[in-house]
Amino acid sequence: MSNRPPRPLVTLGETMGLLTTTGEGPLRHQRVLELGTGGAESNVAIGAARLGVPAAWIGRVGDDEIGRLVLASLRAEGVDTSAVRVDAQAPTGLMLKIRRTPVDRRVLYYRHGSAGSRLSPEDVPESLVLDAAVLHVTGITPALSASAREAVEYAVGLARGNGVPVSLDVNYRATLWSRHEARSCLAALARQADVLFAGEDEAALLGARGDHVALAAHLAALGPAEVVIKRGPHGAYVLADGTAHETAAIPTTVVDPVGAGDAFVAGYLAERITGTPVPQSLRTAAICGAAACAVRGDWEGAPERAELERLARTDAEVQR
Repeated sequence: MSNRPPRPLVTLGETMGLLTTTGEGPLRHQRVLELGTGGAESNVAIGAARLGVPAAWIGRVGDDEIGRLVLASLRAEGVDTSAVRVDAQAPTGLMLKIRRTPVDRRVLYYRHGSAGSRLSPEDVPESLVLDAAVLHVTGITPALSASAREAVEYAVGLARGNGVPVSLDVNYRATLWSRHEARSCLAALARQADVLFAGEDEAALLGARGDHVALAAHLAALGPAEVVIKRGPHGAYVLADGTAHETAAIPTTVVDPVGAGDAFVAGYLAERITGTPVPQSLRTAAICGAAACAVRGDWEGAPERAELERLARTDAEVQR
């Protein structure tokens, strides 16, 4: 029997400081902002770690208080940050969440010239990628800069060339690049992915048309063995090796939807890494996404494994 530790989920990208308004209304009238952290890839790493799967994050942070907060937060959640580079020449990026009304929310980014945008292939440790159970990337990082795109392409190529499964969440951000520019880069990455996550609009970005079933079939034709269509309140649909699976959304009270997709991805990948069948992986993903929606913050609502069944219940109860 091997004593080798479990192989980790490895992610790479940018994690930023997160400032969130505590009340509704224009930003200029807010007197208190909450400080936290957030980033799609590190959110996934935290979500997986909370479910008991080892996780590591590759990135850059500035030599500043926000960078130190990012590292402290990830380490406290059990995420391996040994591959993170502290960049003394650039600041850690910031994002700002504004609640104009209870249902109207905006996220603004201040990341131009940030440490995270300076990510490069030299920041990607070969040994960590080769040891990964899954390498997870998103469509955000390639949009940050030419060097960040090269870092993602290098990591994906390294993984593919050595039999490490690759997961891609399209995660299109219109503020970072045009649909035309994104399409060619993301389509190329999708062809190298083993697991592909996309919302319905994001599937259309890659040329797919029709309902969620047709979207998944189109994306599967690009090469991924598993295509996961995230449908928000309508649940999710998976086409895995030609077999379809579907789940309804878990009812929840939406407090902050930002980060819910990352929690969903974390739940799905954590289960797949441990050998869980697709239907259960999909259910866990749905529970994780719903739990994240119900809590303020990018990752704070990601559940522990022991909470999954309780959080899936639709009948409220008080535990004493």
